[in-house]
Amino acid sequence: MGRRGRGTGRRRFVKRIAALAKAEEYVAGGGFTADLATLVRRRSVSQDASFDAELSAYLREDMEPRLRALGFDTLLHENPKPGGGPILTASRIEADDLPTVLIYGHGDVCMPQEDKWRDGLSPFDLVAEGERLYGRGTADNKGQHLVNLKALEFCLAARGRLGFNVKILLETSEETGSRGLKAFAEGHRDLLAADVLIGSDGPRLAADTPTMFMGSRGGLSFDLVADFREGVHHSGNFGGLLADPAIVLAHALATITDARGQIQVPEWRPTSLTPAVRAALGDLPVATTGAAIDADWGEDGLTPAERVFGWNSFAVLAMTSGVPEAPQNAIAGRATARCQLRYVVGTDRDDILPALRRHLDRNGFERIAVHSARDDEFVATRFDLGHPWVAFVARSVETATGKRPHMLPNLGGSIPNDVFADTLSLPTVWLPHSYAGCCQHGPNEHMLLPVAREGLEMMIGLFFDIGDGDGLPGLKPRGGR
Repeated sequence: MGRRGRGTGRRRFVKRIAALAKAEEYVAGGGFTADLATLVRRRSVSQDASFDAELSAYLREDMEPRLRALGFDTLLHENPKPGGGPILTASRIEADDLPTVLIYGHGDVCMPQEDKWRDGLSPFDLVAEGERLYGRGTADNKGQHLVNLKALEFCLAARGRLGFNVKILLETSEETGSRGLKAFAEGHRDLLAADVLIGSDGPRLAADTPTMFMGSRGGLSFDLVADFREGVHHSGNFGGLLADPAIVLAHALATITDARGQIQVPEWRPTSLTPAVRAALGDLPVATTGAAIDADWGEDGLTPAERVFGWNSFAVLAMTSGVPEAPQNAIAGRATARCQLRYVVGTDRDDILPALRRHLDRNGFERIAVHSARDDEFVATRFDLGHPWVAFVARSVETATGKRPHMLPNLGGSIPNDVFADTLSLPTVWLPHSYAGCCQHGPNEHMLLPVAREGLEMMIGLFFDIGDGDGLPGLKPRGGR
């Protein structure tokens, strides 16, 4: 390398070190905690319409000023579907011949469940206890996209430019199935055109090791309903005469899986757990929240990782018959079960409910109705682990952290990756800044400060590497204005 090349490399290194130092000062000095507390304070609940104004305020008041200060042009959009929250897009275009990175996050959160948080904690007041930052949205997803936005900020401050174009998409309906996001993407392809999607959501497999995943299982929720008659009837006078909808429904459910949870609907058994996928899942840990895994539950012959990342799983989320809080001596006329299938690529999504209908009919349960629960559901995706962008990000993460990341073909949970992989035809790489024990969707949700710190370090390294362009995948840039 010539003298000029060595000088350029040295300047790059100095700027990178400066950005990392600013990030460490930001975390150690309480800046990250303070910024996250401001975001958590916003009651941006998408599962309750009474909070709708907070969704717009999160984008307009908490996000737009931050992005504009970084040189982004921002647009606030109405959701194309009724009942969906607003969407914010932002673009920072440095040059038309540079690659463009699309970054995703969501500003909405789940129901607060205020009465279920332990003493001393409240969902919308951030509380720091040691390395844990408690509050609704700390892990899912405000803390995660805050990490990415601050990493961009520190890179810009250190080098004056990014060296690539950035587009940002922030939605506020993820916790209700990303209502309207696919329709929005279909109508704004040019606005969202990019070379790669880099997002942060979901958990790491282990808190101390970075995780990369390139897709997610789909999720389809539906109701099974045994609606036999109006009203209730005395269990003494009519016991033995009237079919009990709860018993019939229970027997219908028992045909969907066997006693250890193995799926019995033939069309629900995927064909995509190939030798290559099994090899990719080989030595990966399974993230848990402290509950001991039941070794004799799920598909026999599969490892725990294969069951959660490579196979389908059926769950009964809730069941109701009669009045559970005040049982009466009566046979109910109706029983319902809210169910869910988490499914991988290789499952025909359009045939999931028709296949269930055929299965129930074959087993004599014609009286059990099947109803789709939502019109917006996450679709299963899985991106090629051998793609150049995946290899590039993996090398960058390992260089930045000194750790080889855990690499998943797809997450066990569900996210709107299909919007980016299918609708926008993008390579998709996800780098989560949370961990399985974060209690997302439940009381006592929290983010680990060490994970946030390492996330900042990792994303600064990745953004520097993309800006430097060394070894960047040779894709034709599409980052126009």
